[in-house]
Amino acid sequence: MDTLTTIIEPLDVGKHDRAAFSSGVPALDNYLKQQATQDTKKDIARIYVLCEQPSPINVVMQPILGYYTISSMAVETIQLPTTITRRLPKYEALPAILIGRLAVDQNQRGRRFGEQLLTDALKRCFRLSQQVGTMAVLVDAKDETSARFYLKYGFKPYEDRPLSFYMEMAVIKQIVTPSNNSH
Repeated sequence: MDTLTTIIEPLDVGKHDRAAFSSGVPALDNYLKQQATQDTKKDIARIYVLCEQPSPINVVMQPILGYYTISSMAVETIQLPTTITRRLPKYEALPAILIGRLAVDQNQRGRRFGEQLLTDALKRCFRLSQQVGTMAVLVDAKDETSARFYLKYGFKPYEDRPLSFYMEMAVIKQIVTPSNNSH
């Protein structure tokens, strides 16, 4: 298998070829092709795309190998397990970041691009949490395969919603800051 040098950067419709992207999940493909630009313009979500690092002479639209979205949200405290909420203030809702969508082009499967996108998203979420209070990252899996992916990387399922997951920012900090992993 050839090794690509990749980059993750904000979606740029003048640079990234959305039309050719196909994850095999129509809702994820349609979002990228039809809704992503509007969500960015309206400050609803930010979309980050994984692409091959362009060469200086490459002037064609870059194929998107994968993408994810992030946005801020509030999670109702009653939705979280008591193992978390007993340590937190008794607010009705708490700040969180939602990874709303994460998809890899079906022609790129098996290359660990999903892991690369998730790692980048978690690092970005952690950096954001240093500027704006955020206690967790939330995801909603599309299906059981996606659910297994999030479980593999340490997300915890909600007790009453098997396809919804969370990861506390304290756990993300342990994952993304190397100095904390040496303890």
